[in-house]
Amino acid sequence: MIPDKRVIVCAGAGGVGKTTTSAAVALGLAAQGKRVAVVTIDPAKRLANALGLKALENEPRKVDARRLRGHGLEITGELWAMTLDPKRTFDDLVARLAPDEQAREEILANRIYQQLSGAVAGSQEYTAMAKLYELDRDGRFDAIVLDTPPSRNALDFLDAPDRLTSFLEGRALRAFLAPTGLAARVVGRGTSVVLGALKRVTGVELLDDLRGFFGSLGGLLAGFRERAEGVAALLEDPQTTFLIIASPEAEPVDEAIFFGTKLRTAGMQLGGLIVNRVHVPVVGDLPAELSGPLAEKVRAAAADLDALATRDAEAIGRLERALGLEASALIPHLPADVHDIDGLVAVQRYLSGAPG
Repeated sequence: MIPDKRVIVCAGAGGVGKTTTSAAVALGLAAQGKRVAVVTIDPAKRLANALGLKALENEPRKVDARRLRGHGLEITGELWAMTLDPKRTFDDLVARLAPDEQAREEILANRIYQQLSGAVAGSQEYTAMAKLYELDRDGRFDAIVLDTPPSRNALDFLDAPDRLTSFLEGRALRAFLAPTGLAARVVGRGTSVVLGALKRVTGVELLDDLRGFFGSLGGLLAGFRERAEGVAALLEDPQTTFLIIASPEAEPVDEAIFFGTKLRTAGMQLGGLIVNRVHVPVVGDLPAELSGPLAEKVRAAAADLDALATRDAEAIGRLERALGLEASALIPHLPADVHDIDGLVAVQRYLSGAPG
């Protein structure tokens, strides 16, 4: 489904295994000889350590080839991995868009910017899109796999660049940036009185900080607008595809249906459906001559598992019918959480349909 794709976006509800699946997809592409970068959002600590991500790093780091040997999957390409640092990503973006070094230093040191950037960067949706765009423009990688942030609205990250641009171009900010007429007199008097009082109470030069921030912001608006347009074009590019990740519970299925429908309405490519943590029906039964309390408990457990498998099959069927798409891969409940390379290889084998 994805060998010719350059950008693979893994999306779905929170808690369905997006991070693990994203890493396994990237591992499989690296096994095909590609140089692949996977952007993880919140990997489990042991999985991060297995990939060599000892601490939060905002740039892709090559996974040591020695970590990938001896796990039953030959890696002929390169696997690079990073964990998104939202604040650092936003700071890097502002630094890149600043017209010169002096403007960059003034913005990053401004206390109003530091507070606002913390709030904006807290939206992982925007910074995930910013990092994806940056890595695509970088040109170092044959493929980029993005693990999207968990969200109750799976479309938040698609709209994030436009939302930020709309905020920065809103009437209130424009009035501060370039007030005219009555607005100039009101803004001038109002901010001076209010901020003057705050200055006396706090001792902080808020008025100067505000003037400096809004003055510097004017030079960045065009860059934010261009970045939002670039992200939109990247998501609609034929070499970009979306993989919907779900589990067979009701809420993740509903969100996957909603998201897949919206994707198609937006004209974006739905490349595949992956369902994690599927219960597999029991094959065979205990011999009839086996009896006793333990045998009865085993039979009762098998019956419970079959009931769960039936429920999962019905949920997957509903998901496939709603999306008009057969599941590309069903990954069963594994013996333990995926926290190392062996676990990723196991998931990757289900994704690739490898025998055994």
